Amino acid sequence: MKFTSDINVELVQHTGSDATIAAAARVSTGLDMEEYTAEADRGLINYLMKKHHGSPFEHNSMTFRVSAPIFVLREWHRHRVGWSYNEVSGRYKKLEPKFYTYPADRPLVQSGTGAHPKLTAGTPLLTTKVNAVLAADYSRAWSAYEDLLFRGVANEVARSVLPVATFTEMYATCNARSLMSFLTLRIDHPDNFFDTKPQWEIENAAKQMEQYLKELFPETWHAFVANKRVAP
Repeated sequence: MKFTSDINVELVQHTGSDATIAAAARVSTGLDMEEYTAEADRGLINYLMKKHHGSPFEHNSMTFRVSAPIFVLREWHRHRVGWSYNEVSGRYKKLEPKFYTYPADRPLVQSGTGAHPKLTAGTPLLTTKVNAVLAADYSRAWSAYEDLLFRGVANEVARSVLPVATFTEMYATCNARSLMSFLTLRIDHPDNFFDTKPQWEIENAAKQMEQYLKELFPETWHAFVANKRVAP
């Protein structure tokens, strides 16, 4: 069995660029085939972002392979517009004995109630205790899962005993606009226009994805940041 706090996002492939976004905007005036400088593209992209003209940011794609606990992907799948998903199926294969445990810097203690309760850091002793309890529970669940499979129980039935902290993997494909919408909600940044309190684990994944946006579409990313991290 493997216990880990590593959530990984890996780029599989991508299409398009900042120039593609600028060309998509210019086609409305028939000027998409003209040559423009990088500075001209930069100015146009910033204008589009500022004025919330979002459709030009959809003419590209990024496909990621994500490894994360089930509970992270269930939250992720709430993002539906501009996203496509394919996930490992516990019906078709035996799942891996890989489970999520909490890193030392993950806030563990809750105060208050409601949609966004305040979370604060626990002590190292509390983190150790939480992870010990989880590891024991994961071990019991995995033993039950293997026992059911050994007895010939179907994969789709046996998997019912596994916790939502079991790791799974998916392909997730989006465009720059849908990714920026994801980042707007899933990263708590001091420059955000909107106040958001994402779950720690999905914010971890979102930060990894933002680095890919920055690398692949640098002018789009700069415009996103300059306009208070609001998706167009």
